[in-house]
Amino acid sequence: MKFLALPLFCAAWAFAILPNENLSQGKMAYVDGNDSSAYLTDGSLTNWKYKESKNVALHIGEGPSKVFVSWELYSFGGIDWADFALACPHTKTLLTDFAILTSANSTTGFDGDWDTAYVVTQNQVLARGVAVDFEGKSWIRLVSDDNAGQFLEVEVFDISNGQNDTWFFMGTSISAMGIKQQDSDTTKTTAMLIHEQFPDFTPAMLRGGVSCINTTDIVNHLPEYLEAVGNVNFWAIEMGTNDGWGGGTWNLSTYVQNLQTIIDAAKAYGISVVLARTLATDSSKAGWQIAPEFLAAEDSLIQVNGLYQGPDFYAFFKEHPEYLASDGVHPNGETGGGAAMHRLWAEAIAPIYADTTSAIYSHRKRASSASPSLVKVIVNGGSVEIRTPKGSSVQNFDAKGRIAH
Repeated sequence: MKFLALPLFCAAWAFAILPNENLSQGKMAYVDGNDSSAYLTDGSLTNWKYKESKNVALHIGEGPSKVFVSWELYSFGGIDWADFALACPHTKTLLTDFAILTSANSTTGFDGDWDTAYVVTQNQVLARGVAVDFEGKSWIRLVSDDNAGQFLEVEVFDISNGQNDTWFFMGTSISAMGIKQQDSDTTKTTAMLIHEQFPDFTPAMLRGGVSCINTTDIVNHLPEYLEAVGNVNFWAIEMGTNDGWGGGTWNLSTYVQNLQTIIDAAKAYGISVVLARTLATDSSKAGWQIAPEFLAAEDSLIQVNGLYQGPDFYAFFKEHPEYLASDGVHPNGETGGGAAMHRLWAEAIAPIYADTTSAIYSHRKRASSASPSLVKVIVNGGSVEIRTPKGSSVQNFDAKGRIAH
């Protein structure tokens, strides 16, 4: 049975996706105390809009008790998300050791009193996020005493009531190129497209494609993946091309076993998996096509594990080879291959938000038919109390929005 993302208001519902408001969108980032930049908070994730800095400060304002701070580093010409599991490594700039500070009385982002809220050491990835206590604070600052980070984007989300609108896009060079490298000022990310359709939601989106890897590489480095993004609620997975390279089925059983291991590990961390179907190649250029047995295996894994159905990249790129590059395998940025991947991901995950939005709307409609003084919904941290003329009920939720039994 497929689990649906449902809202917060009824104890019978098993899951609730909670909006995590983007608090940093459009706010000025203060860099190294003497410069400011709107690049880092515009949400575009466009590769040339980066700032190299050891200090980045954002004035968020008071209100949230907890925030999710995410960052992404520039990587054009070096497309790999991780510094591990590299089968064909590229040059990249990593921010390895730094701290996240908070302040209640700063006026510039660099004066005032600061508390250390989180310390990151030996970082090996270009994008991740962490939860930070923010009660009574108004400023966030990322500080490195070691190397400077080439910041592409810094985002801060309100997770006072949970952090389950957070996404990690796990994939191969296809995702590294299509989901990240081919962004432009006119390309809308998956998160942007979801926000346009469902304005209450601003998903936190971490992009994690790594060149040349297959599922065996991921399984061998699952501890590192879980350390970096085990706190993210959804893993959106694009895999299969390198496992099924050449069109044969020699690696099929290993592929299935590896995916099951990844799924089991994700579930153990409370992570919901969304699995895409492997891209079709342009066989006239690549000289091969992914074996249908891989697609059937993915469909079976989705059904058996109750996963969310991801985009059917196979069907789309089989029908539209013009979106593939000259190698017949990777998306073509010049013809909109990357933009198509973002759109397909948004279309695939939209039902999760539609279910939530529909149920919230129905609840609000029912509540509005009664006297406002008689119906109250009170959110307090991880619990929700519903007060009606017939009595009240309290339901507790964990940090990921699931009912706590």
